[in-house]
Amino acid sequence: MHYLLSALGRLRLISILEGLSLLVLLGVAMPLKYLAGQPLAVRWVGLVHGVLFVSYVLLLVQNAIELRWPLRKVGLALLLSVLPFGAFYAERHLFQE
Repeated sequence: MHYLLSALGRLRLISILEGLSLLVLLGVAMPLKYLAGQPLAVRWVGLVHGVLFVSYVLLLVQNAIELRWPLRKVGLALLLSVLPFGAFYAERHLFQE
């Protein structure tokens, strides 16, 4: 839990959770909605994903300001957040101390 003490540690954790929620949304909830007629899955997973995505963006901005990240790095982190598996790449390659 020591990683939660820093803004960068929180960003790394949220990046992983946001990436997982995107994969669940695209790989489980969307097929359930369109193939099995279960729209409730998208509603709940989408809500969780939305909260995690907003948290990701806010933590990204906080870290960008505190650590004086270049705009290019912030833009790449935003782009990666909307690509499947992109948040995992960002956590591993962009969000290191």
